[in-house]
Amino acid sequence: MAKLYFYYSAMNAGKTTTLLQSAYNYRERGMRTLILTPQLDTRVQTTAADSGRDVVASRIGLRAAAQRFARTDDLRTLVEADIAAHGKLDCVLVDEAQFLSKAQVWQLGDIVDVLGIPVLAYGLRTDFRGELFEGSQYLLAWADNLIEIKTICHSGKKATMVVRVDADGNAVTDGPQVEIGGNERYVSVSRAEFKKIMAGESTVELQQPVLPLGAAMEKSDE
Repeated sequence: MAKLYFYYSAMNAGKTTTLLQSAYNYRERGMRTLILTPQLDTRVQTTAADSGRDVVASRIGLRAAAQRFARTDDLRTLVEADIAAHGKLDCVLVDEAQFLSKAQVWQLGDIVDVLGIPVLAYGLRTDFRGELFEGSQYLLAWADNLIEIKTICHSGKKATMVVRVDADGNAVTDGPQVEIGGNERYVSVSRAEFKKIMAGESTVELQQPVLPLGAAMEKSDE
């Protein structure tokens, strides 16, 4: 039976990596998927290898073709058009689902309930002020299954909050809810650290170190 799943986390927990792994698992079994990503997220730059297609990409280098959508798009209509053009669809995966509108979350439910297609949505739960995004709010309310993707704070505790910081590591407490960025703008922390940073009692290192995957793999082959 098809269900609506919401995989939520703080920043840099591997949401897109998990999405791409799920899409790969379907395709490995000869099943067709559709990856949707909001136009609002402009961080991913296409390359010559992408052949002009829009893509989603993870921090560790995985990437796959995707279809961009605007907040005004009807996602059920978009999926029905894809089926009409390409045939049976086995799964819809949504990246950066926190940017969905309330209406679009309802449309994801229609894709599940009316079209019978599983939907896997991946996104942040809260913004830099600790408040729910619109998409996340209604996914938490309406999804059939809620799954937390865990990551860790520099304190060693589980990171559940996101801090927007300036160049000196101080918390930014004002500004628009949506300001696209990555490690150069946001850091995931525990609730306890979030309180300290927001109160001005602590700062946080802005740029988190990058895991040296190549060196680690070479070492493991020795």
